[in-house]
Amino acid sequence: MTVKKGERTTREGGTPMNGSTLTTRAGSARPATWGDTDPVTLGTPHGTAIAHRAPSPAAADLDRLNAAVTAALTEFLERQRTTLAGMDGSLIPLVDEVAALAAGGKRLRPSFAYWGWRGARDTGPGSGEDEAAVLRAVSALEFVHASALVHDDVMDGATTRRGRPATHIGFASRHAAHALTGDGELFGTGAAILVGDLALVWSDELLRCSGISEGALSRARAVWDTMRTEVTAGQYLDLLRAAGGLPGPEGALTVARYKSAGYTVQRPLQLGVAIAGAGPDVVEATTAIGLPLGEAFQLRDDVLGVFGDPAVTGKSADDDLREGKQTLLIALAEEAADSAGRRLLADLLGNTAARQEDFEALRALIESTGARDRVEQRIAESTARARTAIADAPLADDAKAALDALAVAATTRTS
Repeated sequence: MTVKKGERTTREGGTPMNGSTLTTRAGSARPATWGDTDPVTLGTPHGTAIAHRAPSPAAADLDRLNAAVTAALTEFLERQRTTLAGMDGSLIPLVDEVAALAAGGKRLRPSFAYWGWRGARDTGPGSGEDEAAVLRAVSALEFVHASALVHDDVMDGATTRRGRPATHIGFASRHAAHALTGDGELFGTGAAILVGDLALVWSDELLRCSGISEGALSRARAVWDTMRTEVTAGQYLDLLRAAGGLPGPEGALTVARYKSAGYTVQRPLQLGVAIAGAGPDVVEATTAIGLPLGEAFQLRDDVLGVFGDPAVTGKSADDDLREGKQTLLIALAEEAADSAGRRLLADLLGNTAARQEDFEALRALIESTGARDRVEQRIAESTARARTAIADAPLADDAKAALDALAVAATTRTS
């Protein structure tokens, strides 16, 4: 199916991706009837327009949740700072680095988990859980995220993260500043691996010591373990794809699902409803919401990685191209390009010696092949599916309002 810019698709299906068919009926999602303010179009002028009414961001109570998560992380990290300082003062940079990583971000994962709990807390045995304890438990997701970011930057050879040097770069600079012996890059890489491992260890500790009941903790552990396994497996799949495995658009989507999408929306939602002790119908609803929304989130991240404003994203728009990230954007561009376009991709993608004008040429190729349009279309259609699933979910109305606001925020963001 060919979609012109600004055209709205209304028939079943979508752009085939390596033989697959999009099954969402674009535009069939029912607009939410809660918290609506101004109209919003999911996607940009580069993608298929699917109009919804935008829920008010206040519906997700983002400021309060952000403050609660920040407080929980700060309190926990201060205890760890005392512990590490007691071991040796030279360990303080490790906790400082985890703290810096945890200080950024939009807190989307804890927000999805919290609203999963809120939406299901009256349906199961978790109705008596203390809200402050639940907020501490879901805050542990930020440490999982920090761990994934650090390890991902090492694997990709990234230089910046959220407007500051990537962890391995920062520790390599520390090696030079203190005139340490040995290879500074190797020191930075080793330190970054350990920082990521430490963040993952602390995620377990914060969840365990959050104060939620033993029953809730037991239910949460099953989701937690699955999530962490998927993240690690997804990182390997990403490494494999970069080496030529898992080719084509479907390979890109497989990596996106396990490396990022699952632990961004689906598993956090399931963590929240597990703490609540919700039944199978609620768990099924979280999957219907989480899989398409998590995919849309990751695809938006891929678009921003190539076309985002560095002043907003805190990361160069050239980094993903310089690192040779094999995203859906690249897979679709390669699939649609002529022989000259494919040579351009082969010569410049992942070429550390490439110049600014080379990256501009790659961006122009992604545009001209329609790859960006097709990814924007997929984002819009996946978000529409998720919003329909939210409307149909057996969750409390306030939670559905919040989740709908989060869905829009996660997929229309600029950073």
